[in-house]
Amino acid sequence: MCPASSVRPDAASRLILVVEDEPTVLEFLCEILQDEGFATEAMDSADRAWEFLQQHAADVALLLTDISMPGTLNGASLSNLCGERWPSLPIVVMSGFETPESSGVRYPVTFIRKPWTIGQILDCVEGALKSAQG
Repeated sequence: MCPASSVRPDAASRLILVVEDEPTVLEFLCEILQDEGFATEAMDSADRAWEFLQQHAADVALLLTDISMPGTLNGASLSNLCGERWPSLPIVVMSGFETPESSGVRYPVTFIRKPWTIGQILDCVEGALKSAQG
């Protein structure tokens, strides 16, 4: 798991909850986001992410989740729960197989198809954060 990082003084206000069941992808996402000054909280399942959000949602600036994951919840159901409970929380959904529509996401999310490049994922995250502030 990737520890939360405090690269910039405002990093706490830039906490990204990263939810991905593939350990190498999860670690890579955390590293590239931390390199850009974000703090990250890594979760290997949507179930664990949901538990974390119920305690710390006010600290999370953005949810970045894969759609397909084992467990009770997948990324689509996690996105729907967040959309119901925290409608202002920006959500970025990624998948190589599904889309938010095909997986049943009912709330506005930013979608990025796997495989992505570092530039694409960073643009996607920054764009989702900016549109949430606007």
